[in-house]
Amino acid sequence: MKKFRFIRHDEKAMELPINIVVMLVVGMVALATLISIMPTPTKDMSVFVESTALNGGNSVKGNSIIVSASTAENPFAVTAVVKITDSDGNPVRNANVILRGLGGAASNTTDANGVTFLTTPENARVRLDPNQNEGTMDLNIVADGFYDYEKKDAVMIIKTR
Repeated sequence: MKKFRFIRHDEKAMELPINIVVMLVVGMVALATLISIMPTPTKDMSVFVESTALNGGNSVKGNSIIVSASTAENPFAVTAVVKITDSDGNPVRNANVILRGLGGAASNTTDANGVTFLTTPENARVRLDPNQNEGTMDLNIVADGFYDYEKKDAVMIIKTR
């Protein structure tokens, strides 16, 4: 029969539990530090194309623009007013908004009311091909603290005969 040796009075036996406790405390501090630097959770945003206009003319409520066949022969400017709010209806400030499609593009940031005016500049005008009766422009929005927003076919352009 084997004799048991008690380690009650052995100094090395006491080091193991102390080391485990120290490593646990250091690990918890490291975890707390990592959690504190993580970005805040993001939210969804609501986007409304409030009005659109052709060549800086009168704006029309909604997201559709109707152009005549003679206007569509040459590149033309498109203007859109976009309003962005969070899920509680509060405005989203300083969001980067991009409207692009049909060879044109416009970008701007939202103001304190969550509204931005997008107008295609001289070098990025919209155009419809001769056999093209309609086309769309896409909307992309990026804002801190929110999920990125992408809407295909956000603005519809229709050519009349």
